[in-house]
Amino acid sequence: MFHNWLDRWDEGRAQRGEEAKKITDIILDADRAFPGMGAAKTVEEFCVLAEKSAADPGFFEPPDASDHSFELRDGWLTFPSDVATDVAENNIVWAKVTASGKRDRALVIFHHWNATRRNSQIAGFLSSRGITVIEIAMPYHFERSRPGSLYADYMISANLGRTVQALRQAVWDGRKLIRWLKCQGYQDVSVLGMSLGSWVAGLVAAHEPTVGRASLFLTAGSLAEMVWTGRATRSIRKSLEPRLTLAQLQRAWAPLNLENHADRLARPGLELHVILASRDMVVLPDLSERLLGRLQNAGARVGVLRLNCGHYSLGRPPYILGAGWSLKRFLLQKK
Repeated sequence: MFHNWLDRWDEGRAQRGEEAKKITDIILDADRAFPGMGAAKTVEEFCVLAEKSAADPGFFEPPDASDHSFELRDGWLTFPSDVATDVAENNIVWAKVTASGKRDRALVIFHHWNATRRNSQIAGFLSSRGITVIEIAMPYHFERSRPGSLYADYMISANLGRTVQALRQAVWDGRKLIRWLKCQGYQDVSVLGMSLGSWVAGLVAAHEPTVGRASLFLTAGSLAEMVWTGRATRSIRKSLEPRLTLAQLQRAWAPLNLENHADRLARPGLELHVILASRDMVVLPDLSERLLGRLQNAGARVGVLRLNCGHYSLGRPPYILGAGWSLKRFLLQKK
């Protein structure tokens, strides 16, 4: 009875999230995704460029000639993104800093798609336990939102190239922030990602060797399959389906598939923590379990907590309490 109610609650939450989402035309926009690699006039040409980028170890490497103009004021950190987009607001990165009073442990949080507020409860809970929390705004969210937009439609959409660019920008921004934290004296830097943010956090952890711990909430490997099968992205699938197949979308977004980075996530010195919802209809459990299998086969050190709730109800008691305590233990454990 309780879980039937919980499923209905999650479905109601999903329906409210669909109200502003619209079906749009598919756009390749390869120049955005893969600058300098040439144009793509067809889906196949786009997929070829994407597969080359997925095999390029430098694709998620921020440029050396980076602008390091960081400004910290009244608990807010700002700095320029190294990806220039046509939305001026998106080109400045904002992060909320909840300081612990110590400079040994820091956690960078990447929020979920279309987040409307930061995680002040988590930030306060962890900062009181000696972990400085930095809640970074992902592209096209919060202070970086596109003027006039009702949701973060430029972060993930039927524009294949802009989606790749936005995720790449999020990774570059995260790595730039982490390198700044290291320069500020933080020795133990971890990342936490929630839902779409877990893809960003996973990619950051895979490519940034200074990250020692990564906690991924409601995650999976293939972003393409999540979009194709998930409850929250039906409008995107309806936009894409007339012109390409799931197999083509998997190729087009190959750089964003965490399964393709499993070997990097299994690197020495990186500990992984995954929290999943067994009743999740946004990130289907089968997709999550496939990523876990790939990580385990690669030799990754990963702890898993499975909770009998849905994607959205993970944020409600008692599930969020269990997730919070599990996260605290993971972040504070000695290596």
